[in-house]
Amino acid sequence: MRFSIDEYAKTFKMSKEMIQNKLRTKRLNYIIEGGVTYIIVPRSSLDEEKRQEIAQTIKSSAPAPTPQKTTVGMIITLYQKENQQLKLKIKELEAKVDRLVNDKEQMLIAERERIEEIYTAKDEQLKNLLEVINTKLLLSQGNTVHDVDVTAISSVAPTLATGIIELKRYLKFIGMSSEERKAVKRRFEFAFGSDVRIIQKEGEFYVDLSKYDYTDFL
Repeated sequence: MRFSIDEYAKTFKMSKEMIQNKLRTKRLNYIIEGGVTYIIVPRSSLDEEKRQEIAQTIKSSAPAPTPQKTTVGMIITLYQKENQQLKLKIKELEAKVDRLVNDKEQMLIAERERIEEIYTAKDEQLKNLLEVINTKLLLSQGNTVHDVDVTAISSVAPTLATGIIELKRYLKFIGMSSEERKAVKRRFEFAFGSDVRIIQKEGEFYVDLSKYDYTDFL
């Protein structure tokens, strides 16, 4: 085994001055290569512990491996790998968008069906209400039936569905003449304050068909 003076000093824990002194007195074997002095130490002269220590020192001081040079092929491979990863992410995003669109369509369909059910129920409620009104009119007035103003149905139907409607619109809706409407209004004015069925807002009378029966005023 051969060591430079620095390596020998570090391995055998000896000062450089002492090593130089031993070299001058020929107590150490050495050779000179390229102007560098190397001390020769036979492996057999070292005990096992010292040999393992030297081997560990050489291993730890070995130069780091030279980094692999980047080539065009390596760059292409890297881009292909990244491209494949991007394709997978795009597929995942497309699948997520498809799910969101499908969920939205299902929500819209459900909302449309719910609205249709509400309007169907309102239409049925209005139909039943009109039948009740006509029945009460027939019972209260015998064979005298008021002609219903068909053109007024569309304007009062939403209000009829809720039960509350302005008195004059209601009387016109069931086909009462002007004189008959005036007579009914006088009855409302006379009963106002003493009959909870009479509702007045901003000087106009209203009826709540969902709660009360007004056939005695007609």
